[in-house]
Amino acid sequence: MNVRRHHISGVALAAVTALGIGTLSACSSDSAAAGNTDKFDVVASFYPMQFLAERIGGEHVNVSTLTEPGQEPHDLEISAQQRAQLEDADAALFLKGLQPTVDEAVEQSGLKTKIDAATLTELEDHGDVEHEHEGGEAHSEEEGHALDPHVWLDPVKYAEIAKGVGAAFEKADPDHAADYKKNTAALVKNLDGLDREFADGLKNTKTKVFFTNHASFGYFAERYGLTQEAIAGVDPQSEPSPARIKQLRDEAKTDGVTTVFYETLVSDKTARTLADDAGLKTDVLDPLEGITDKSKGDDYFGVMQANLTALKTALGAK
Repeated sequence: MNVRRHHISGVALAAVTALGIGTLSACSSDSAAAGNTDKFDVVASFYPMQFLAERIGGEHVNVSTLTEPGQEPHDLEISAQQRAQLEDADAALFLKGLQPTVDEAVEQSGLKTKIDAATLTELEDHGDVEHEHEGGEAHSEEEGHALDPHVWLDPVKYAEIAKGVGAAFEKADPDHAADYKKNTAALVKNLDGLDREFADGLKNTKTKVFFTNHASFGYFAERYGLTQEAIAGVDPQSEPSPARIKQLRDEAKTDGVTTVFYETLVSDKTARTLADDAGLKTDVLDPLEGITDKSKGDDYFGVMQANLTALKTALGAK
């Protein structure tokens, strides 16, 4: 293990704790700084995993990411350099089912510590979601049956994953286990608070239906009693059929939908076309697959707060 053994000072620990939900600048997201450092070297598959590693690891970890800011994670192809990056690391943190090339690379690597976030919470199949309309007719989305990997958008499930990641860090780097435990507890507390904010903010709304560019908010919608209707499927690059577009246009009238949400990492063309055809507004609902200068927040919590604001407006929160 490429770890220098030293204890965190009381002052440093207080600083980490005081940061709360702030960004920990001591951690690196530069993919070139992957391994062979004097810290616990963690390779994260994409931003939500990177964020967990940075928050839980604090000053003891060196975090790199396979998915660069602005890169659509579903499309990632692993390079030979990134495979070498994995071999040099102490641990990989990934979400199996989201990025097949990452899954393959991690499996083939000689890493001792492979942390699959998909095993730390329960994944569900949101590929066939029926929505009952006032007229009694139900329909299903155009997506095959598959486990939905977008668990990080549900703060409760994300907290479950955080606990598992913390335990894995404690086991892999026992000299700093106490700090990992404290950092995990602080992160879970913040996620619990975020969950309460969403529950309170979305409890009383004029409509419970929202349109998204792709089906990434299934767990989120289920958690807060909402209905997600996606233009495309779980894969943001999939194209909706003309029948699906017509269906959504009709549904907007039935359910009082005001807004078509798009995201920052994929084209908004289809979302804007639907909005124009149906006379709807557009806004960003960020699935948090990466942070860029277009993101409405500097980290997970900032973007989720922006998502809450956008949803309250679109759904007519009272």
